[in-house]
Amino acid sequence: MTMEVILIERSTYEELHPRHTPAPYQGTSNVSQMKAMAGRGTDKRLGEWLDNQDACQILNVSPRTLQTLRQNGTLAYSQIEHKTYYKPEDVERIIPIVEVRKKDTRSYGYNQRKGGSGI
Repeated sequence: MTMEVILIERSTYEELHPRHTPAPYQGTSNVSQMKAMAGRGTDKRLGEWLDNQDACQILNVSPRTLQTLRQNGTLAYSQIEHKTYYKPEDVERIIPIVEVRKKDTRSYGYNQRKGGSGI
């Protein structure tokens, strides 16, 4: 059995926690509450989150590489109903990191094909 961990900001937790649930959201699921909170427009960035396809295009990486970036902690993300979202500023922040890794990988592969040590 695996355990899934979901991290949210304190302010979001406090808004979702039953004793802090505003009247319009009482009796609804946390997912419904989160969607409703995102739709309120209090934080304009909430509507600008990127999905997997957008992040892959911006970073010019495959979905598998994007998964690796999530797993190793390079790229922060949020999941709602099994769909993954990224803040645009987080994706933009790692563009230089991804480019350096691509360059290193290309250099390593080229040296290996030519019989070099790859170092």
